[in-house]
Amino acid sequence: QVQLVESGGGLVQPGGSLRLSCVASGSAFHIYAGAWYRQAPGNQREWIAEISSMGRTKYHDSVKGRFTISRDNTKNTMYLRMDALKSDDTAVYTCAVSTIGNSAWGQGTQVTVSS
Repeated sequence: QVQLVESGGGLVQPGGSLRLSCVASGSAFHIYAGAWYRQAPGNQREWIAEISSMGRTKYHDSVKGRFTISRDNTKNTMYLRMDALKSDDTAVYTCAVSTIGNSAWGQGTQVTVSS
């Protein structure tokens, strides 16, 4: 039943930064774990970051040290800050939340890193 609305994608030069947002509907966001995924054309979907309901985070090695996942439960929002972007980061970025018995995916937002 929960729905996610993503925003913040766009075109950025190599070395630049973007901040993606994922707003969840409903009143139970604070108990959901969250994650960000990405998929480039012709590639499989890749998990890149996750955050627990308590704020504990994990990252894929490809983005560790450059990306930061966070959440603001007062705003029902999850974020992905992306720094030092590379051309290989170009992909559709999708957020997801889950708990026992319920899960949801966003529609995805395009991030293009190009000079």
